[in-house]
Amino acid sequence: MDLQTNVTGLQGTIHVPGDKSISHRAIMFGSLAEGTTAVSNILRGEDVLATMQAFRSLGVPIEDDGHLVKIHGVGFNGLQAPKEPLDLGNSGTSIRLLSGLLAGQDFAAEMFGDDSLAKRPMDRVTIPLRQMGVDISGRTSRDLPPLRLKGNKALKPIQYQLPVASAQVKSALIFAALQADGESVILEKAPTRNHTEEMLQQFGGRIAVDGKTIRLSGNQKLTGQKLTVPGDISSAAFWLAAGLLTADSQIVLKNVGINKTRTGILEVIEAMKGQVQFSDVDSAAQSATLTVRTSELTATEIGGDIIPRLIDELPIIALLATQAKGQTVIRDAQELKVKETDRIQAVASALNALGASITPTDDGMIIQGGTPLHGGRINTMGDHRIGMMAAIAALAAQEGTVQIERAEAINTSYPAFFDDLKGLING
Repeated sequence: MDLQTNVTGLQGTIHVPGDKSISHRAIMFGSLAEGTTAVSNILRGEDVLATMQAFRSLGVPIEDDGHLVKIHGVGFNGLQAPKEPLDLGNSGTSIRLLSGLLAGQDFAAEMFGDDSLAKRPMDRVTIPLRQMGVDISGRTSRDLPPLRLKGNKALKPIQYQLPVASAQVKSALIFAALQADGESVILEKAPTRNHTEEMLQQFGGRIAVDGKTIRLSGNQKLTGQKLTVPGDISSAAFWLAAGLLTADSQIVLKNVGINKTRTGILEVIEAMKGQVQFSDVDSAAQSATLTVRTSELTATEIGGDIIPRLIDELPIIALLATQAKGQTVIRDAQELKVKETDRIQAVASALNALGASITPTDDGMIIQGGTPLHGGRINTMGDHRIGMMAAIAALAAQEGTVQIERAEAINTSYPAFFDDLKGLING
């Protein structure tokens, strides 16, 4: 796909697609609940569709009329052994959370994905699950997919200190603990997105969170709910960057999720002196309308406990930093190496190909700001966030054409991305 550069005057309103993390969990909790769960504004990207199909394969009736998804929950004891291995595509969230969710079942299952997922280590999940009594293994010492799992109805509770700040690992252990006999204690390294904890309570479950300590017991009963998924701030991040970087622009983003464990990017934009206005704030739904305007940005330093709250937004933050005044340093972001790609290297390579000056480090990047961008060729390597970052980089570039190879990767999380981009360009 070829994109022209030197674009100005982005104008318009975007209804950001549903939050990917919340969409996954709505399907999972709805399947484990008793009764029907109705979900509106669910994301229909490839990752979430893979989760939906997996639960159909596990015997859960799920209807989708294009507007509302109805999940007819079967409870913890109603899941059925899949007749075939579960294909989870590119979704790390699906395979990790399902590992915990299937841990307490009395059947075996195999889970696999595409070439990218096959390179992502699962040992951070398999190690604690084995301690709970699950027979689970993958390829090599890092347990690369495919994963083969045999659940255990006599699952043991666990007290576990997470070695990495990972919402996926935490959530997998929560799903497993819900099926264990007794109380489990999960200790976080740093606070991460809390959608699993919040949704568990929304479905009638019990969980106690005290700082970085999470306690919960098994043998709980969940009840079906009605949910509206807020817009994904990770998707909104690309339009925030587009509005900040493109001259004479104003973009309105409706229904954006502002859960405090996900809003690190808004804090970074504020530190960089970017103009983002909040309105229509719904505290109960944790959503708001965001209006972003063209801004002159200044460099900042990003590291420490904020990293888990913006880990998925770091590629687009790196692009912002290339156009900010001064040097931006991103540190403590080793987790980027085990995403869909090694995002430290992938981001640096892609933006440097367009004229940026980024030096990768072991745990982040050093980015020289104020560097003029130009056209070039970027291969997404199957990573949706690299693809969307490249498209926004084209808006900020001053000349030439930006060619995006494997742009279809964007369908993982934002199938309508290029339609929304065209709408902004045309005003």
